[in-house]
Amino acid sequence: MKEYTNPDEQALVPTNSNLPVESELKSCVAENGLLTEEEIQEVLALIPIHQYKKGTILVREGSYSAISYSVLRGCVRQYYLKDGEERTTFFYTEGQSIYSPKRQVNRIPSKHYLQCVEDSQLTVLTAENQIALFRRFPFFERLSRLALEEELANYQEMLATYITTTPEERYFNLVEFRPDLLDRVPQYQLASYIGVKPESLSRIRKRIVINQRKKRIS
Repeated sequence: MKEYTNPDEQALVPTNSNLPVESELKSCVAENGLLTEEEIQEVLALIPIHQYKKGTILVREGSYSAISYSVLRGCVRQYYLKDGEERTTFFYTEGQSIYSPKRQVNRIPSKHYLQCVEDSQLTVLTAENQIALFRRFPFFERLSRLALEEELANYQEMLATYITTTPEERYFNLVEFRPDLLDRVPQYQLASYIGVKPESLSRIRKRIVINQRKKRIS
């Protein structure tokens, strides 16, 4: 099994300690009111912020990664390679975490890729630092578990929606619930995300425009 614990090094931009997102992260950590300033600094030391260039591969198929990420700025795409074709399954944007406990605990190689769609600023939590964080601040383990349960529930809902809807309905859901992706993600990736070819997505968009014009006329 191929070991792969770090993203593409050439695409890593040095972290600027004065980044606005760092103060945002500090505010997020401090908002529960349970930590002193010194303890907040301890937490931030265990969860550094890294900047990654657009196109950076964070995780590759067949590799092992014991790192969890949270998106502070940017967009990260999860996709699989099927018969040489990319199948996009999720886009992580601001406020969302990327975590695979099964892969981390059981050292299972990844079946998917993680790639930065935009220049991105992510928190980086290694397995070792996670253990240290939970030992030093046990309530973070509970918060992590609650966040994971919520994420699993969202995945179940997303899967059910995908199975029971048409590509056009999936596109409408995208417009309604994640409209920011329309301007941030290339069309071929959006098409893959809703399960169609780029040309089919173009037809869906054209059909929607035509129907909207007809409604305005009537």
